[in-house]
Amino acid sequence: MLEKGEGNDASTALELQDAFLTGEIELQVPTLWKYEVGNVLGLKQPQLADELIKALLDYELKEVPLTPTYCQAVLKLMQEVKGVTFYDSCNHALAIQTMGVYVTADKNYVKRASRKGSIRLLADWDMLN
Repeated sequence: MLEKGEGNDASTALELQDAFLTGEIELQVPTLWKYEVGNVLGLKQPQLADELIKALLDYELKEVPLTPTYCQAVLKLMQEVKGVTFYDSCNHALAIQTMGVYVTADKNYVKRASRKGSIRLLADWDMLN
C-alpha cells in the first residue's frame, strides 16, 4: 500500500503505479484503504479529491478483509511497535503476512517499525531490487 506521498516521492509512486498497471507487481490493500485515501485527498486536495478517488477506485485493487487472524496480527504488531496506529499496522501486518513489502512515505513509521521487516520507505524504493 502507498500512502502519504510527497513531492519528491511522486515520481517513485508513479513508477510503482506503472509497475502495477503492467503486471510487474501485485498490490494488496486492507479494505480500509478507500477511507484512508479519501480522507487524505479530501483534506489535502479537495478540488481534485473526487476525480482522484474515482481514478483509484477504477484500479480495483485486491482488498484483504480484516479477519480475526489478521486482526490479531495487527494488534500484536501494535504492541511490539509502540505508538503506531491500527491503520498503519493493518498495512504493515498485511505485508508481513503475504511476504510482501509495505511501501510508505511515513518516515516516522519506518523508523519505528523497520526492525519488523517487510517495509520500505517510498524514497528508498528501487524497482530493480
